[in-house]
Amino acid sequence: MSATPNPSATQPLLVDFILSLDGCAAGEGWPGWWGMQSAEYLDWLDQEPEYLTLMGATTYRLMSQMAQQAEGVDVSDEEKASFAHMAEMPKVAFSSTLEAPLSWPNTTLVSTDAIEAVRELKQTSTRPLSTTGSIRLSSSLMRAGLVDRFRVVLFPVITGRTGLERIWEQFADYGLELTEARTFGGGLQLLEYEPTYLPRPPGTGWER
Repeated sequence: MSATPNPSATQPLLVDFILSLDGCAAGEGWPGWWGMQSAEYLDWLDQEPEYLTLMGATTYRLMSQMAQQAEGVDVSDEEKASFAHMAEMPKVAFSSTLEAPLSWPNTTLVSTDAIEAVRELKQTSTRPLSTTGSIRLSSSLMRAGLVDRFRVVLFPVITGRTGLERIWEQFADYGLELTEARTFGGGLQLLEYEPTYLPRPPGTGWER
């Protein structure tokens, strides 16, 4: 990827997940956000900084489909506004299977190595970077040491029977230093951390 170098400091990268209490990113038969998104949470999303959003192929297909569905008559005004805002934001999809041009507006397709591409984007982007969904991509970026902030929004639901995409099974071990916590309407919990990779469990000598 070519871009004009950013004269400011390296842009931070945020890995951002929404998940059930048992660590699933979705549930079979459940609607998006488990049908529990509150107006307060959607308003907060719209007030977030203007990120360059990074995603893998699976997340791109899901989110672009949800954006199309958000144009329907059975969708709340808050959801429509949220997806309209996302459509306006610059996005990068990393995939060797998707084909350009992509249908979701303002989305760039990158088919080369994601780690090297993100490493370059941290140097050249004019705005901070954030993943959305994209478990495999996020795990790879974490392991490569490119992630500065790690955030989860917990939805008050357990999907033990219907849960899909169990996030943590694809991650290595990390220590997490809490930097922010807040509660949204409907019982949604936001937790944000600075991650540190742990090559071995604490107490086994890796600290020395």
